[in-house]
Amino acid sequence: MNKLCLYDTASRQVSEFRPLKPGQASIYLCGATVQASPHVGHIRSGINFDILRRWLIASGYRVTFIRNVTDIDDKIIHNAGHEDIPWWELAMKYERSFNDAYRALNVMAPTYEPRATGHMTQMIELIKRLVEKGSAYAPGNGDVYLEVRKLKSYLTLSSQKLDDLLLTKDGEEKFKRDPRDFALWKGAKEGEPSWPTPWGNGRPGWHIECSAMALAYLGQEFDIHGGGLDLIFPHHENEIAQSEAAGYKFARLWMHNAWVTTSGEKMGKSLGNSLQVDEVLKRVRGIELRWYLSSAHYRSMLEFSFEALDEAAVAFRRIENFLYRAREALATTPEIVISDELSDALDDDLAVPQVLAQISEWLKLGNNGLSSLDKAQVAEYSSYIRAALSILGTDPFDPAYSSPSSADLSGAVDGLISLLLEQRSAARARKDFAAADQIRDQISAMGISIEDRADGVRWSING
Repeated sequence: MNKLCLYDTASRQVSEFRPLKPGQASIYLCGATVQASPHVGHIRSGINFDILRRWLIASGYRVTFIRNVTDIDDKIIHNAGHEDIPWWELAMKYERSFNDAYRALNVMAPTYEPRATGHMTQMIELIKRLVEKGSAYAPGNGDVYLEVRKLKSYLTLSSQKLDDLLLTKDGEEKFKRDPRDFALWKGAKEGEPSWPTPWGNGRPGWHIECSAMALAYLGQEFDIHGGGLDLIFPHHENEIAQSEAAGYKFARLWMHNAWVTTSGEKMGKSLGNSLQVDEVLKRVRGIELRWYLSSAHYRSMLEFSFEALDEAAVAFRRIENFLYRAREALATTPEIVISDELSDALDDDLAVPQVLAQISEWLKLGNNGLSSLDKAQVAEYSSYIRAALSILGTDPFDPAYSSPSSADLSGAVDGLISLLLEQRSAARARKDFAAADQIRDQISAMGISIEDRADGVRWSING
């Protein structure tokens, strides 16, 4: 039996996944800071860890998956001012945008999705504990800071040295015992949202929410903490610092996905609106965008271009068309059968590129089966392909990619093309070949290929 092996950022090696509780997996993923609409770079993390979750479930694990929502921070307050709406309205607006993107790309809903603003009590209690243990201090201005020089293991995740950190002036230096100390709580500023605490009204620092919510939903120790590479420092380092200072073991394994880049640079808001998920989905379907964003190994950078996206969409349509043809040949939807090759690849730190190479090979063998009318061969390889796509979240038979309206549209298209093919057959029967060719050309212009076979005419979408 295969053993799942994953790369741990902390140990910098791939090793066997050994869950805290046999047969169960607990995961905390840093979710969205809902300050603006998501672009394709934001959504990659959700897809990568969705693949991990799907594979754990397929491997027999019971998975508890937490993905938080940061709905209060400096950027949200700043952007709300620019849009001239309350901060909470802006947060809810963009939380819905993220959820729309997750649904469009078939990212499974988390087991729980806690918001920062819903867990102020847990954050304040954790900060109290840190102050009582002498790890944190309140200088009297409403702020509370963690004293990092008292920590033995600070910066081990990012392999940095405390004295080498670049210092930035944020106006808080005069209140800190060391300029590298970070805020657990920020004293209220005029016109900003705040909550009451023993240290005065204020709001949480960025990092404390994840420690508090992981503790609330997963306990003092859990299996996997995930997020993007950009979160290793300072966010994840500070999560570890405050959690361990409070006496909690926190995450056993750290996983980080690489960025989506453009021209070698991390994707950011400066690129404008063209790469927002809702805009990209005007060009390709959600299943095609997910296929593209899933194609690189989660620890490898993905260089985004519309040319590469279009090529990936065309490649996926070939796979999709084969599965539809297989369903027609078998008179039933192909089963989901997990092959040894799929297990070997995914158990090797989620080696998705190996999976894609295997799908390509299965596709050739499956198409050979269709050509030779070998139903056993078609059934075997279509079931392997469908299993792989189900883990990647790109199974075209997944109900998540269909709705009553899309099903109705699909049926209408099928009916219209069938009608045109009947008209073409009638024209050929009466030897009106000019009319038959004209109908064929009209069908071709719509991006539809037709194939005259001994058992009848077959059509498929070009790709």
